[in-house]
Amino acid sequence: MQYRRSNNAGATYFFTLTLADRKSQLLTENIRHLRDVVRTVREAHPFEIVAMVVLPDHLHAIWQLPEGDADFPIRWSLIKAGFSRAIPKHETIGQSRAKKRERGIWQRRYWEHLIRDDTDLEDHVAYIHFNPVKHGYVSKASDWPHSSIHLHIKNGLCDVDWGYLDQGVGENMGE
Repeated sequence: MQYRRSNNAGATYFFTLTLADRKSQLLTENIRHLRDVVRTVREAHPFEIVAMVVLPDHLHAIWQLPEGDADFPIRWSLIKAGFSRAIPKHETIGQSRAKKRERGIWQRRYWEHLIRDDTDLEDHVAYIHFNPVKHGYVSKASDWPHSSIHLHIKNGLCDVDWGYLDQGVGENMGE
């Protein structure tokens, strides 16, 4: 069976991208590079970031693509490549990746999910913002610095005290 990605122009998608080394902290250690690359890609290939969180070894994002545009793979490809070029080479590179001239920083595949409706969107935004709590990095979602929750709080979409560990938000959503 051949995997087929969703191809809905102008749709909203949830993504999970993971580093090859799950013990790495490259994303948070190099957050400035990641932000710069995302900004550059958004200038060339516009999209709206609805929600996003960056953890040491993976990130989650929800993007709204422009009308008539379904090409999120090119955006992620450019982000992954741009980030990889911006950081020094320290990773171990296997033969398969070396043959393809890949750095070996990112897992080759990533997860995408087409957001179906407003409830699905709300659930995934909550999952994203609660993720640093789920992984034990902070006890309250707003304490994590690399999250769109701060923009959501500023815009009145959620409260600064939302997302404590005992609230159980996002526990039923897989990663």
